[in-house]
Amino acid sequence: MNSFFSPYNQLQDAQLPTFGKPKPKMKKPGRLFSLVIVVLALGIVLTLLNIYELHKMRETGNLQQAVQPQTEGKPGKYAVRTPIVWVEGKKLESGYLKHVFAVFDRIGYALGNGESDWDVLWSHEYPFESLAKKMSVLKPHQKVNHFPGSGYITNKVSLAVSTNPFIPRAFKIPKEKRQFLQYAEEHPHTLWVQKRNSHRGIKIKHVQELDLSDDGSFVQMFVDRPFLIDGRKFDIGVYTTLTSIDPLRVYILESEALFRFCSHDYYPFDARDIKKYVVGDDYTPVWEIPSLKKLYRELNFNFKDAFNAYLDMKGHNSRKLWADITSAIKTVYLQKEAALISATNKYTSSRNFFEMVRFDFALDEDLNVYLMEVNMSPNLSSGHFRENTLMYEQVVFNLLSLVLVTRPVSHDFSQSSEDEANMRVSDKDISVFPEWCLSAQCLHSCENEMCKLCSPCVSLSMKKTLKLAYLEHINKGNCGRVLPQRMSGEFALQWTPSHSDPEFHSLNHRNKLMYMWFVGKCRQSTSWC
Repeated sequence: MNSFFSPYNQLQDAQLPTFGKPKPKMKKPGRLFSLVIVVLALGIVLTLLNIYELHKMRETGNLQQAVQPQTEGKPGKYAVRTPIVWVEGKKLESGYLKHVFAVFDRIGYALGNGESDWDVLWSHEYPFESLAKKMSVLKPHQKVNHFPGSGYITNKVSLAVSTNPFIPRAFKIPKEKRQFLQYAEEHPHTLWVQKRNSHRGIKIKHVQELDLSDDGSFVQMFVDRPFLIDGRKFDIGVYTTLTSIDPLRVYILESEALFRFCSHDYYPFDARDIKKYVVGDDYTPVWEIPSLKKLYRELNFNFKDAFNAYLDMKGHNSRKLWADITSAIKTVYLQKEAALISATNKYTSSRNFFEMVRFDFALDEDLNVYLMEVNMSPNLSSGHFRENTLMYEQVVFNLLSLVLVTRPVSHDFSQSSEDEANMRVSDKDISVFPEWCLSAQCLHSCENEMCKLCSPCVSLSMKKTLKLAYLEHINKGNCGRVLPQRMSGEFALQWTPSHSDPEFHSLNHRNKLMYMWFVGKCRQSTSWC
């Protein structure tokens, strides 16, 4: 400091009067002094600007760790904690999950591992065996991309022998050998395929060629008159997400689907050439099918829209086809619900889980829908076809948005402040049926079914469930609801529990409440229907 002020001190000394001598002439300030003044002025201006910027940052909330530093490893009140994803799978270096990594990176996740305080586990394998210990001690904020018991849906044998009008008739071998032989005798022209869970080596066979002693396999009717586009048989993959059980909430990606065409023309038919009727890894993509190429390449429609346009131009009803696909998916989850509930009851909360699978369908020449299989951890690699990149990344992004892990705030209400929780969804947002709740019957009792969703009658657990359903709806992106089933606004206005269809009365208690709630929300706005 002394050296900084020395020019000024020297100037003061030069200006002191000298008694008994003539008064010397005043000297003008030196150049160094002027420079000092300028530097001081600039410093004051910069300090004032910094104070102003800090004030503005505090007002707008942009000040994060600077306002209140993290303490004891936890974010401070204004700090934003970077969410962490743990991706688990074999040979990740091969890149088959690169689109999963890419989407998580874009939405702001850091990469962690099993020892991290992770927020999302994306496991390519079923984690409830290999990671059983970690799955048993999940924290409320942690989400896992599989449901316990989902094998009841994706197991090919279990699915094929289900009583489902959309699944080709199948028989478990050797347990149902007698029933199969009787059916085959009554339908002598039916062709069959024999499958195992591995789903490899499928080939059409006649009854006498089947191995009816192959334990763990099943035989299934072959759809022998398929719907063809430009002479090729194909399948349709529909990305489907289970977000909740008890009550069930299921969604499909409505904006897009996977279309895979066989690499050989179906006719002239030859059962020895499996490339005519089995979709392999070297399938033919949409952009190589002449009737779809122009729609996809030049007119810029996606796979699903190009397919729908083709059907409509040929005079077919694409809306009915997708309605049938939705019905098939709904039927599977309703049939397997009890098994899923039983498997999930072993864990602290089912809210830790979500699961996206792919339902694969085939069509016959009359556009009847047949569910062939459900794939756990469906392929998301564009290794064979780079143009699938957009679809796979949209699949992952819409999934993560739907299950509420693309948001920087906590998706677990018990971990949120009251203000934060209410900012996203409050008790007022989930209130429905004012005309029923104002009735004398509901004001004094919760016994009547019409009163079950009136705010005083709803349990804290059910309120949390309804709030999660609310957030899923407003964050569903291109996903559409399958369960609870959708409805028209007119239907919702006329609906009452006592005059509902038999399907409603077959639901368990929590599924009834979930369906009723969507009816109530549909009455408020048709966007919920």
